[in-house]
Amino acid sequence: MRHQLLVLITILSISLGYSQEQTYSFTLEEAIQFALENNYSAINANRDIIDAQKQKWETIAGGLPQVNGSVGYQNQLKQPVSLLPAELAGGEAGTFIPVIFSQPQSATATATLTQQIFDGSYIVGVQATKAFLSYSANNKEKTELDVRKQVVEAYGNVLLAEESVAILEKNKTTLEKNVYETSKLFENGLGDEESVDQLQITLSSVENQLQSALRLKDITLQMLNVSMGLDLNAPTQLQENLEDLTMSKMELGILAIDFNINDNVDYKLAENLNEQRFFEWKLARSRALPTLNAYVNYGSSAFSENFDFFSGDQQWFDSSILGFDLNIPIFSSFKRSASTQRAKIALEKSKTQLTEAEQQIRLQLENAKNNYTLAIDNYETAKQNLTLSERIENKNQIKYKEGLASSFELRQAQTQLYTTQQEYLQSMVEVINNKTELEIILNTKD
Repeated sequence: MRHQLLVLITILSISLGYSQEQTYSFTLEEAIQFALENNYSAINANRDIIDAQKQKWETIAGGLPQVNGSVGYQNQLKQPVSLLPAELAGGEAGTFIPVIFSQPQSATATATLTQQIFDGSYIVGVQATKAFLSYSANNKEKTELDVRKQVVEAYGNVLLAEESVAILEKNKTTLEKNVYETSKLFENGLGDEESVDQLQITLSSVENQLQSALRLKDITLQMLNVSMGLDLNAPTQLQENLEDLTMSKMELGILAIDFNINDNVDYKLAENLNEQRFFEWKLARSRALPTLNAYVNYGSSAFSENFDFFSGDQQWFDSSILGFDLNIPIFSSFKRSASTQRAKIALEKSKTQLTEAEQQIRLQLENAKNNYTLAIDNYETAKQNLTLSERIENKNQIKYKEGLASSFELRQAQTQLYTTQQEYLQSMVEVINNKTELEIILNTKD
């Protein structure tokens, strides 16, 4: 028995340890799909869709039959007294007899059915529910596009940080070798102290940059986790590298895609605003129409000296009413007219805003195309510059070792190389991000 218990504990410990050490691994597209299901904003966007559907039914149900019930109980601790002329009971004329007309305790139970027959605002409200559902769907689409952009940027930043760390570590190793060799030459009287100092300055700067890059690597990974809806410190690995991802995003064919403004989510949201203003105008106009409602109720009342309403001998008296309520707006001192005119002005403003939105989106498209093209050009240039800088730095390394270049010249070549390396990495991230920005405007993806 003890042996079986130990085995069980071991299995549970291994299983628990495995679950705690679970590592997530994503390609960019897998990270996006994971985020669309688990990102906090995406989850709430799905809830907004459900909320909009419930609100639609809430609006429709307002015009359907409504049944309400009520139960009442009264105990008149001090019953009201009425005075009747005494001559009704054979008494002296001009005098009155105090009379109590009811028993002290009473109970009532009533059920009322109401039905809206005509209400202009209800009709407009039902029509507007379709526009509200459309807005919720478009807002969900907008949220998903924002999540996609957020994940792409976070994923690229993690890759950028990882590449930066790798390059800086390589640079540090090279510099440490330079400092070591130069120090030995100086110690043997074959070099000068300034050369050592120059290289030490460069090494210290690279070491600081490396420490910053290591911290940034952790931060960018946490940002990616949050974007995907994971725990901040969840162990996450990226399956793609920066250069391969950049190459997959270099697709000039996207510049030739025909743009349909109706596919753009920002334009669809602007249209939703226009629809909303239209229904607000119709609602303002509907307030000048009469409303008609019907109701029927059925109730029963009982009266007693004591609380014995549930006794089989208790007598209950039934009652029922059928009625209609017709409300006709006649004159509001032009309040309704002013409200309608304001709604009309808001509608005209939304039409203008829709036109402006279209022009702004088309301008954003042209700007995004230009930025994407420029990012690709910058990437090609940065790649060429990196090759040239590496060649220059390598030549200066050789010249320095042969005594044909000073430490200052070597430091200049190294600094130029390090700057070019970061420009190259940044150019790849710009290609990825600008491609995503263009895809969002076109509402398309790979």
